[in-house]
Amino acid sequence: MRFGVVVFPGSNCDHDAWYAVTANLGHQADFLWHDQRSLNNVDAIVVPGGFSYGDYLRCGAIAKFSPVMQSVKEFAKAGGLVMGICNGFQILCESGLLPGVLVRNEQLKFICAPVDLTVETIASPFTNRAKKGQRITIPIAHGEGNYRADERTLDRLEAEDRILFRYADDVPATQYNGAARRIAGILNEDRNVLGMMPHPERACDPELGLNDGRVIFESVVSAFALAD
Repeated sequence: MRFGVVVFPGSNCDHDAWYAVTANLGHQADFLWHDQRSLNNVDAIVVPGGFSYGDYLRCGAIAKFSPVMQSVKEFAKAGGLVMGICNGFQILCESGLLPGVLVRNEQLKFICAPVDLTVETIASPFTNRAKKGQRITIPIAHGEGNYRADERTLDRLEAEDRILFRYADDVPATQYNGAARRIAGILNEDRNVLGMMPHPERACDPELGLNDGRVIFESVVSAFALAD
């Protein structure tokens, strides 16, 4: 399987994602520069974390205008699998591929630490190898990861089983970001686009002490194999 990893000026987790896919999972990955329209015929796309365009104006607000994002939107509309991680989640929200916004952490501080999540649904190409209710530990590293949406949108996400990950019930809000309904990751209506604040690409190598992120990438590979 071949992944595409989008690179913006200011991205700093692009190589982490590339390494997770190639070295840890044994698949191929191409870097997709922000000003290109071609997606190099990849099978799935990762919009990685970092500080695209310095996070000026608002996180992801400038990146959404990049030529590559127009192609990513077309790719997603055609059913392609797209993962937005941290800043990538913010970009997908700004681009209209996912609902809601990411705002300043409730405690107004940057947080960088492993955090426990619960898998809320396995009815997705990103969690089909996991177990419903499974507890996984994934690092977070963000200052604006507080997911917010109006109550109608939140209720719809709940009703349509589109909340993929939550911060575990026993994790104090001060240790993540205070997100509405403890949301850590969501799906689009067609369930082929994922946005999540935690960094699964940093939890794919046992030598780093965390390996729970592998199940997300392995689920993508499994979903692609079944669809191929």
